[in-house]
Amino acid sequence: MRIDSYINDGQDPKVVEKLLLKLQDMLASSGEEITYVAVQKKPAVTLFPHSIALTNKRIFICKSTKLGLATEFDILPWQAIENLSFKEGILGAQVTFVQHDGEPISMTHIPKSQVRKLYQAGMEALNAQATVDDADEGDIPVQRDAVEPADELTLKLEKLKSLFERELITEAEYENKKNELLSQL
Repeated sequence: MRIDSYINDGQDPKVVEKLLLKLQDMLASSGEEITYVAVQKKPAVTLFPHSIALTNKRIFICKSTKLGLATEFDILPWQAIENLSFKEGILGAQVTFVQHDGEPISMTHIPKSQVRKLYQAGMEALNAQATVDDADEGDIPVQRDAVEPADELTLKLEKLKSLFERELITEAEYENKKNELLSQL
């Protein structure tokens, strides 16, 4: 398996190669492909970094254990994910996957350039999943209430407030984005 396409953003080639070899046997034979790999980079020397691999069907959160001799995997299908967010800090970023049951799964110390691309690839996968879910509903008639559903701006504000309440964004970020959204009225 070629690793060149997975180390464009400063990922450790040895970690990526080792991870790809493990994932190769775990991928579904029905067209599952790895879309992005992010590797932890802590401020001090990181001997056994954790990593995240995204595929078009699942998320693999890979944690090195036993001095790098073993790996624990948290494997989540995209259908189980409700939201994806990240928070940049001084020494890297934290990415958080929120499941439909509300349980967040986070990983810290992801380089900023990697977490941005991870977020982009993740949002594309979530949007693709939403499209599949909508298509699965088929031609089932949906009864519309006389009351108009919440408009797009209201939904964005509610989501923003939720991010702030879960401490995924700072109060300053919350206020700035809220004011930006309200200025659209």
